Amino acid sequence: MPAKDPLIETLKVCILELQAEDTVTDSSPQLASCCELLELILRKGLQQPVLSLTHRDYWCCFEQLVHLDTCSSGRLSAVSLAIQQTTACPKLLSAQGRGRYFIRLMLSRRTLGNVVNHLLHTSSIMEWYSPNISVLRNEEFVEPFLSLCLVLSEMEFKLNIQNCSFLDESWLLPVCETYEAVPCRELGMVLRYLDRRVFVLELLRGGVAQADMFAEPGDIIDEINGISLRNSSNGQAGVVLSRLKGQPLSLRLLRWRGENGAVYRPLVPLLRQLKQENPSLEFGSPLPKPSVQRDSQSPCVKEGRILYAVQLIGKTNIGMYGGKEVLQYAIPAVLQKRQSRKDVLLDVKETHLICTDKSNKQQLFQHHFPEISCVGRFGQPDFTIFAFCVGDTPDTGFCCVVLQAASSTECEEIVHRIATGFKSTEWFV
Repeated sequence: MPAKDPLIETLKVCILELQAEDTVTDSSPQLASCCELLELILRKGLQQPVLSLTHRDYWCCFEQLVHLDTCSSGRLSAVSLAIQQTTACPKLLSAQGRGRYFIRLMLSRRTLGNVVNHLLHTSSIMEWYSPNISVLRNEEFVEPFLSLCLVLSEMEFKLNIQNCSFLDESWLLPVCETYEAVPCRELGMVLRYLDRRVFVLELLRGGVAQADMFAEPGDIIDEINGISLRNSSNGQAGVVLSRLKGQPLSLRLLRWRGENGAVYRPLVPLLRQLKQENPSLEFGSPLPKPSVQRDSQSPCVKEGRILYAVQLIGKTNIGMYGGKEVLQYAIPAVLQKRQSRKDVLLDVKETHLICTDKSNKQQLFQHHFPEISCVGRFGQPDFTIFAFCVGDTPDTGFCCVVLQAASSTECEEIVHRIATGFKSTEWFV
């Protein structure tokens, strides 16, 4: 009976389970185990250099391929370009992190088999492995391992390569999400720099972060507009934001909660330190939105957002001035017209609002917040009526749109959200 290596046999079982999925993603339960087994095999029998203080890891083997390619052909191959991409990634601070990033990159590009085969045929690197221990220098084991790598190269992997800031510590990845923000004066967050990372410590009341609830205390700001904040020094996030003043923002966030809702394990010691420094800090408890008693008919929820079931009373042109003072006569003017009311759904998004007909889902209007000049509610005879003024055309000026909410508390909440929206989207010149 031929000898079997337990790592290869376990890898074979893991790959069979991955093959049950049409596409392997970061949420695939066997992905981390598969990557870890690849790492153990590539690391097994790797000898350390004599009289050197530098620790040699399997990434050092791959790193040598780019030098050999350049020397032999004078131009870089696809493998060498991937190695250079790995080396240039600012989020990786160790050989272990770079090796893990490179494995994920090769899986995504379906080239792992070619890279391993290239490695096996580079004798100067193979000499770093012990012939008595290594899988790569064992004639009985190396062929099955290469075959499994080729199988992986035929599979579809869709991995978030940018989610790599914790590969130095763990194969387990945090939840990574991107938030798009329009130009604003300030995001309204207190930050804490710890372990060369930027943590959200607090959301300031009235700020964009608190209004949109896109972050929680304990989350990490990983990137701003593609600029990595990994390995950042104190104040670096503020410097980046000041350079981007007046531009739309794209924030990549790493969540302190994992996919299962529990604390992301590699963050536990850092979150514990934040808690020791700030005993009042409550993770997962950002400032609450205004508490309201909701009518059974309103609001409804779509894709995690609140859609308010309101009535569209009507609208009227108010001339060339759209300040808040016009609401006191514009709202009564619309009410006196007694226009046909419509049951509508009002979707207040981060950058704009959309009104759709509740009966046929037809979009009635859409306005971005910078177009809105004022918003307010009407006190007489009913506190449920509110309106906003929006720039219509250069010739006709402003239009006042009047709606009615299901309750006074809901009316107040809608007005607050619209006001927060158009104030925080003020464009810089």
